[in-house]
Amino acid sequence: MIRFLFRFLGLILLAAAFILVIYDGTKSIAANSLYLTNTRTLWELVAAGSLAKIKPALEPIAGGLLWDPGMIAILATPSWALLGGFGILLLLFGRRKKPLIGYAR
Repeated sequence: MIRFLFRFLGLILLAAAFILVIYDGTKSIAANSLYLTNTRTLWELVAAGSLAKIKPALEPIAGGLLWDPGMIAILATPSWALLGGFGILLLLFGRRKKPLIGYAR
């Protein structure tokens, strides 16, 4: 059941990443320059107030290292790459085990 959930969520995230690649591609063609939607912009479009609420919660942890180099770097990545990476990881966690060849069970 958990493997099914991992595979389902992985496919949803890969579909969202594909949609974001198409979105960035059409914006890049229309603007005649490279356009990449970063994760911060996507987060602010989806849930505007939650990013402002999570910053004060993460700053005191590990002396501010969790927010400044860590979360800032994650928020600067292209959104399709982050969603696609998480989707691939979930698909790998949810894959079926290979059958053992030559071993009796």
